[in-house]
Amino acid sequence: MDAIDAQASVLVLVDYQARLMPAIHDAAAVAARAVLLAQAAHTLGIPVIGTEQNPAGLGPNVEPVRAQCRLTLAKTRFDACADGLVQALHEAKPGCGQVVVAGCEAHVCLLQTALGLLRAGKRVWVVANASGSRRPADHAAAMARLAQAGATVVTHEMVLFEWVADCRHPRFRELLEIVKSAG
Repeated sequence: MDAIDAQASVLVLVDYQARLMPAIHDAAAVAARAVLLAQAAHTLGIPVIGTEQNPAGLGPNVEPVRAQCRLTLAKTRFDACADGLVQALHEAKPGCGQVVVAGCEAHVCLLQTALGLLRAGKRVWVVANASGSRRPADHAAAMARLAQAGATVVTHEMVLFEWVADCRHPRFRELLEIVKSAG
């Protein structure tokens, strides 16, 4: 398996919408990990793109997530790739081959978006503990299906430490402070 390369990565945060989050199992921790991922991405110069499913009906992403996104793509399809995500990735980082993705609901929009990214030829890492569903069983099924489809299922700390790869990385201390601040 390939390591996650910060120079080739974009972070995509899928549908952390304010009207949806109260129904998500362990929502506060899921959203906090998404923000932490985005803060680390900014520290390392990695673009962060958000998506919002039918924002006219579900409202915007929760503000702590929305504030971290360079661009937030409004969509109506569950697979954000069908509503312009692949083009947005190219514009954010031309030649982007690696996508770290997390979001809600894991078994619907996150799943279909990650599958779309795989179909588009991207290498995909799905951050399980920064993703959520209303029911834990749906989350587990989504992670299993994504792994079977070719995505790599990871945790937020796996991503962060692969992005820097070495304790001598010039931004390692900053990243470590972000991790420690989360507790």
